Amino acid sequence: MSSLLVLGGARSGKSRFAQARVEAVPGRLCYIATGQAFDAEMTERIARHKDDRGPRWTTLEEPLDLAAAIDRAAREADAVLVDCLTLWLSNLMLADMALEAPTAALCEAIARCAKPLVLVSNEVGLSIVPENALARRFRDEAGRLNQTIAALADEVQFVAAGLPLKLK
Repeated sequence: MSSLLVLGGARSGKSRFAQARVEAVPGRLCYIATGQAFDAEMTERIARHKDDRGPRWTTLEEPLDLAAAIDRAAREADAVLVDCLTLWLSNLMLADMALEAPTAALCEAIARCAKPLVLVSNEVGLSIVPENALARRFRDEAGRLNQTIAALADEVQFVAAGLPLKLK
């Protein structure tokens, strides 16, 4: 496994699948978390996920500079898991940042990563058309980001109802 993109909907089992793939690699593992704890529920969710991963894992929390986090993790660990690209995208959009430069930097970091790298992303385009402009823009940008990363990745899996389907 060089690079793997794992797509799926909310609660599809994509993160569990991605974590299992990374845990199959011997050695030190790094989890790059893009989520931010803006409320008590998210703080508790982050703590629970850290506890679930166990002692082989280190965690980097990086909401914006994902390329630098991948570079750092690849120096310090034997395999890297990024969860998730859609939270990263929403962080960039909420910070009113342009998306082109960070996306290009992410693609470069993926290309130069010499360690097994698994990236998780939500497939948000399978539902109804959102009613507001920001949500439609997010859906469109997430779709474009997923296409870009899927083109780079060595393997792409789609997970639904806990079942993976190999796309590439």
